[in-house]
Amino acid sequence: MQGHDKETRERLLSTAERLFAERGFSKVTIREICKSARANVAAVNYHFSGKKGLYDEVVRSAIKTMQSTTDSIREAGCGRSADDQLAAYISIFLKRVVAARDSWIHQLMMRELSDPTPALDLVMKKVVQPRMAYLREVIASMFNCDANDPRVERCAMSVQAQCLALLTHPVAALRPKSMNEREIDLMAQHIAQFSLGGVRALAKTK
Repeated sequence: MQGHDKETRERLLSTAERLFAERGFSKVTIREICKSARANVAAVNYHFSGKKGLYDEVVRSAIKTMQSTTDSIREAGCGRSADDQLAAYISIFLKRVVAARDSWIHQLMMRELSDPTPALDLVMKKVVQPRMAYLREVIASMFNCDANDPRVERCAMSVQAQCLALLTHPVAALRPKSMNEREIDLMAQHIAQFSLGGVRALAKTK
């Protein structure tokens, strides 16, 4: 790809990320994207085979970034105790959530949840399911049971829900408006201690 074509492609992607995140797939036109990206109206078809191809590329970019969070969580927990793995999961996820809650990726995912496209299934398959599977494995080791045990699934959902409470979303209206690094660390420690206490208590019950 020649330099000019590459620059045009990158401008189209950057513009599409912003517009799709702001308004969703169905409410953004190719003409709007091309005008904002200073590109010929045929450029989307040339580079991405149409609007859907452009949207798919935007979603793949978001997926790659979200997968990097899961990769970091796995690396941080490698060879450590289940307690430390859970604490690392919460700390890394929380820091990424707070850092990205005003990003185009977060906005795009909120759009997908409120007005889903087939891309949401891909996000679930490539990001959410593997991440939750890892979390269930960590919690299952504390219960000494299968990762599909209902108790494990409920605990995993509880841990994740606490982390998601810091997202910019109506259900998170009570969250702090802004958090510095120290406050994020304290919140991560709290969620980890709270969650570990709950898991240990449940592990003692039949």
